[in-house]
Amino acid sequence: MSNTHFGFESVDAQDKARRVKGVFDSVAPKYDLMNDLMSAGLHRAWKAYTVLVANVRPGQRVLDIAGGTGDLAQAFAKRVGSKGQVVHTDINEAMLRTGRDRLLDAGVALPTVVCDAEQLPFASGYFDLVTVAFGLRNMTRKDAALAEMQRVLKPGGKLLVLEFSKVAKPLEKAYDWYSFQLLPRLGKWVAQDADSYRYLAESIRMHPDQETLKTMMQEGGFGHVDFHNMTGGVVALHVGIKC
Repeated sequence: MSNTHFGFESVDAQDKARRVKGVFDSVAPKYDLMNDLMSAGLHRAWKAYTVLVANVRPGQRVLDIAGGTGDLAQAFAKRVGSKGQVVHTDINEAMLRTGRDRLLDAGVALPTVVCDAEQLPFASGYFDLVTVAFGLRNMTRKDAALAEMQRVLKPGGKLLVLEFSKVAKPLEKAYDWYSFQLLPRLGKWVAQDADSYRYLAESIRMHPDQETLKTMMQEGGFGHVDFHNMTGGVVALHVGIKC
């Protein structure tokens, strides 16, 4: 059996999914509130930029992986219109249920599917756009997930990966203090769960940096890959085009 990282801890690869599920089962009820507090509302600007770069058109098909509470899915649904399709997915049922309810409250009804990004239940070459926001770092086999995303895209289709990344060097000390001192305390205060937010901080540090992820996407079959740093590298948006 192979090992992988769960934050800074080395765990059996088969056990990571279970433990990540536990984290997101715990944080789901307060996920949106905590996102606003953790990022001072910046996560909304990061997602808005992602939607801008996606440039989806009416009638297109979009797959939102690790779609959580549905921010991107809702934005894309407005743009593809009644002739297009947005499929909202997540491996975590609690997160997906929260997102589905939020979408329905906004008057948006979308196909909602519990599925594993490493084994997507969709036909090859079906989607014009695949997005994954703040979800790739929690996947056990990132290379397998990227290969699946490439598979379900049409030739010329676009993958957008919005994820925490390697912060610029002058910001490292302040970012570490925030991540490992303030963030767990904020999690304990708001969500009564310091451990899950400590894991989230650790998972960011274990995620591939900008150049490494770019290489992984190229090796996964994307002909052109670029990335855009935001907020000093706290977040990066990787854009891959399928050959």
